[in-house]
Amino acid sequence: MNDHSSPDPTHEGADDLAIQEPRLWRDSAWTARVIKNEDDDGWAVSMTRHGEAEPALVGPWTMGRDKKNPKPLDTPAFHTLVKTANEVLRRHEQQLHAQLNRHLSIGAGSERIRVALRIVPDEDNPHALLTAQDEFGAQLGEARTAPGFKLTSASAQAWIEAGYPARVR
Repeated sequence: MNDHSSPDPTHEGADDLAIQEPRLWRDSAWTARVIKNEDDDGWAVSMTRHGEAEPALVGPWTMGRDKKNPKPLDTPAFHTLVKTANEVLRRHEQQLHAQLNRHLSIGAGSERIRVALRIVPDEDNPHALLTAQDEFGAQLGEARTAPGFKLTSASAQAWIEAGYPARVR
């Protein structure tokens, strides 16, 4: 092992410290570590994106030929791990976006109005923004509401019929 055997993956200069060791690989964006699996006698691998405190991915790792030590990391395995970790992050971002953003359409034909709710998860002042747009994207109204506001066809219709008041409860 070299002097970089236990580097900090959040280290800002990590991109210029490429490492390719049997249990530790690092490139400009990711660090892979083969670690002892705490749940059993096997091994696990963790993938941490530089700048992040927690791994994006932790999964089982293959035993080596001696059935005691882990299989060493190599280029194809590292690239597969990077691809998998990126996919996990992408799915997490999509799920978070879906939780914080909802929309529906009210009306029919040329009278369709798109009503959207965007939750702003601010620690000090969480709230949501309700917006209405016509079919061409022109904004018809905007209101601030509680982050727990339930956007339904009925609540959207009531807001539209009330003339898009700036506060909705």
